[in-house]
Amino acid sequence: MFRERFRDRVEGGRRLAERLAGYAGRADVSVFGLPRGGVPVAFEVATRLGAPIDVLVVRKLGTPDQPELAMGAIGPGGVRVLNDEVVRELRIDARTIDAIEARERVELTRREQAYRGDRPPADLRGRTAILIDDGLATGSTMRAAVAAARARGPAKIVVAVPVAARATVDEFRQEVDEVVTVLAPEWFSAVGLWYEEFTQTTDDEVRALLARTTVRSEQAPA
Repeated sequence: MFRERFRDRVEGGRRLAERLAGYAGRADVSVFGLPRGGVPVAFEVATRLGAPIDVLVVRKLGTPDQPELAMGAIGPGGVRVLNDEVVRELRIDARTIDAIEARERVELTRREQAYRGDRPPADLRGRTAILIDDGLATGSTMRAAVAAARARGPAKIVVAVPVAARATVDEFRQEVDEVVTVLAPEWFSAVGLWYEEFTQTTDDEVRALLARTTVRSEQAPA
C-alpha cells in the first residue's frame, strides 16, 4: 500500500527542503510552521534555506460528534474558514459552529502566547511566505493559515508539505501562488499513515525549536 514513507517529520522536512532549494539564501523569504506537527518540518526547511522561521497558529474546528473530522478552521485576526460541504451534510447550525469556535479560540490564544510570548507576528509585506505543515488531508487548517498570512500583505504564498492528498494539492494550486510536496498520493486516508514515526509534537518541543532558531539568528554574522 505504501511504496514510500517518511521515517519521521525530520526526514520529511529535509526532503521537502530539497524541493524548495530555489528559495535558499533569499532575503525575502520567511518560513512558517503550523503548530504543532508542522514546526519540526518547518525547522528543517528553514535551516537548509537559511530563512527565518515563525509559527502561524491555526486550530481545526471539529464536528460535534466527530472532533477529528474538520468542518473548518480558525486563525489569528478573526480568520475563520468553513467546509460548507461538511457543514451542510451534517446539518451543523451556526450556533454550534460559534460555540466550537469560541472554545478553539481560547486554545489558539494560549498557543500563540506559549510559542511567541510578547514577540509580535512577523512582518510579511512584500515577502514570500512559505507555509508548512506535516501533511494535508482536507486542507482546512492550511486554508485558515493562508487567509491569515494573506491579510499581512505578502508578495507570494507558498504551501509546502512532505505529503498531501492529490486532490487537495490540485485545489490549493487554484488558491495560492505555489504548492510544493514530496508525495501526493491519490489514495491518502490520513497524514500519520505516511510516517513510520508520528508521535504528537509537544509545546515544549515547539518552543525548543523556535529557541534554537533564535540563537542561530543571533549568532549569524551581520
